Amino acid sequence: MVKNSTICFFNSTKTWGGGEKWHYEMASYLHEKGHKVLVIVCPNSVLSEKLMKASVPIEEIKVSKLSYLKSNKVKKIISFYKKHKVGTVVLNSSNDMKLGGKAAKKVELSRIIYRRGSAIPIKNSFINRYFFRKVLTEVLANSEATKRTINAKNTNLFSKEKIKVIPNGVNIKEFDEKSFDKLYIKEKKEFVLGNLGRMVYQKNQEFLIDIALELKKRNLDFKILIGGNGKLERVLKNKIEKYGVQNNIKLLGFIENPKSFMNSVDVFLLPSRWEGFGYVLTESMLCNKPVVAFDISSNSQIVESEKNGFLVPFNDVGAFCDKIIFLYKNPEELKSMGEIGRKKIENEFDSVDIQEKVKKYLTT
Repeated sequence: MVKNSTICFFNSTKTWGGGEKWHYEMASYLHEKGHKVLVIVCPNSVLSEKLMKASVPIEEIKVSKLSYLKSNKVKKIISFYKKHKVGTVVLNSSNDMKLGGKAAKKVELSRIIYRRGSAIPIKNSFINRYFFRKVLTEVLANSEATKRTINAKNTNLFSKEKIKVIPNGVNIKEFDEKSFDKLYIKEKKEFVLGNLGRMVYQKNQEFLIDIALELKKRNLDFKILIGGNGKLERVLKNKIEKYGVQNNIKLLGFIENPKSFMNSVDVFLLPSRWEGFGYVLTESMLCNKPVVAFDISSNSQIVESEKNGFLVPFNDVGAFCDKIIFLYKNPEELKSMGEIGRKKIENEFDSVDIQEKVKKYLTT
């Protein structure tokens, strides 16, 4: 990296998710450590609001799928790079990668890094082959599972030697010190299950309706809390009403403090179709909550089945419910799994260590 040049984080996503959390925390961390930082964000996004509160420099632009083909958009990004003397750019989404990468190549930035946070294969398209072979200098992946998906559909798409794996980190000290109020008080012997995430296709919250129907058949006294919002919220509400599980599933909307949510449930459920790094898994474990999730993508990086939770086959309602019932009937095992999960996060994912690794990667 050019000495004293600015590190730019490019994340144009309007809503808040794991990728936005990573960009916010890394930009803030480097800024606090005295490094020159810029974050390119979507106007009025959650990320932009948080960064402004933290006094981290930002520039704003709306990015769409075809923005990289619009010369005015490319010129605007180039002006940001030049104005802030950017030497390294870390790109978030596919759209960001194309627009930010194209502009970065034009001004010959020394490092053009695609930060990949989803363990889903890269499409073997002409445009992807161009960007991965001609534009990007490196890929930063958040798990070995994510790394494997880079070349899953084309073994020659990108050099494996240029893919760095650094897992996401969790600020345990900050999390532990944060005050919270429970969002839900259980009734009598009610078993409270929870899911927290954006209401989008990836997160697969509709599966929880199937879980509710099956648990009702098994006569379990339960409640499923779902925190979050998104474009599929109305679809989810309609299906909950259609299948008559309004008394078993409670939608809480956007959750500002995950700690309040996790301390309101007994078990955390993750029905996602794929994950890069499940922040919510680490947050649930920091609250000593075991997890039931699918054995897919990088979930096994955090969930050690039979130790701090359970991993079951994708969309297997019966197996998913079997594990929930097991935890309900075995409270001592539930407690033990929660404690083991907490220790795993402390030992492997403390952001104090992780952020230093990222800082070293980006500044040397």
